[in-house]
Amino acid sequence: MVTGMGCVSGLGLGLETTWRRISRGEGAIRVAERQMAVGEQEFGFSGPAAWLHRSECESRLVTRDLRRLGQLDPASTYALVAMLEAVGEAGLMDHPVLARRTGVVLGCGSGGNATIDLAYARLYAQGRAKVHPQTIPSSMTSAPASHIAMLLGIHGPAFVLSSACASSAHAIGEAMHMVRSGRLDVAIAGGSEACLSHGSWVAWQSLGVLASDTCRPFSKNRKGMVLGEGAAILVLESEAHAKARGATILGELAGYGASSDAGAMTAPNQAGIEIAIRAAHSDAGIAPGEPALISAHGTGTAVNDPVEAAATNAVYGPVLAGHTVIATKSAHGHLIGATAALEFVIGMKALAEGLAPPVLNLIEPDPACDLPLALEARPIAHEVLVSNSFAFGGLNAVLIGRKAA
Repeated sequence: MVTGMGCVSGLGLGLETTWRRISRGEGAIRVAERQMAVGEQEFGFSGPAAWLHRSECESRLVTRDLRRLGQLDPASTYALVAMLEAVGEAGLMDHPVLARRTGVVLGCGSGGNATIDLAYARLYAQGRAKVHPQTIPSSMTSAPASHIAMLLGIHGPAFVLSSACASSAHAIGEAMHMVRSGRLDVAIAGGSEACLSHGSWVAWQSLGVLASDTCRPFSKNRKGMVLGEGAAILVLESEAHAKARGATILGELAGYGASSDAGAMTAPNQAGIEIAIRAAHSDAGIAPGEPALISAHGTGTAVNDPVEAAATNAVYGPVLAGHTVIATKSAHGHLIGATAALEFVIGMKALAEGLAPPVLNLIEPDPACDLPLALEARPIAHEVLVSNSFAFGGLNAVLIGRKAA
């Protein structure tokens, strides 16, 4: 059962702000600049991205004693803010279950980019012999999970899975299995990413997949993906535990499927995608014919979108017309390791509200991407969410949620 949800992204801090903006068709992608000063030198970049004001996020933690956590990279800051919202909504703050029967499973694609950038700038631009002593602890990919466990006093298993853009989907799915198996009563699961740093930006630009204008999923004139950053966290509980403590159940994480293309590093494989979608439906016990809200991976790249569309049509066939497809990266950008968790949270909120948020920025439909897209906010009566994540390296993960009874 899902009993708490929290998120931060370029759309805003908190799920209510996020939902208000995305349901109105507002996007966070804009052209802006980010600067980093190292001594007398400045390094910067500009371009379209879904920017998050880091200082505003940090202000949400000022009432917390963070001294024992050490230096926080933005990836950890985002995770902590989203976690506090989710755990607060679940009513689990200071609950005794946190000590022994709770675990933390997060997804993160690249770790503390800002911390690493600053360290390397000091080494290579300034010629310093040393960097900040907290560079390693704060930049580790696993740091957000450690910081959550430390802040809440969680002594159960805590770790991070890293599988590029499927990281947080894998994390949520594996956390679900830990609860199902009885290893945990509660799991804090999701993802965090802070990839808008100079080094990361240049690397993504060099790969040639970033759009020069905006993210246009499934549009004929799409030019690529747009980076974003932030975090999304879910509180998952066994049904018995949630009911015993009188928790409000927001929905159910019903199924999870994963696969590997075993193909190319940057090109998706239709067969691998189909395997993950079918596995998720099988795990959930939900037939592909049951009308669903499908949250597409929808990166807006030339290669990915038609392959995802072909796989979706192959799995659902003629019943696809009864489904509704959304692609929220068009609003919040691609949060890499955190994007799957944010998309799942938005999708579950959409089920609860009975409204599909619109796919933004599409100018002309692409015949190679024939899908029942919600191009404007649309009322829905779906009970099921299918949330897709298909990562570089052919690492696929699909989550299926069900609306609260």
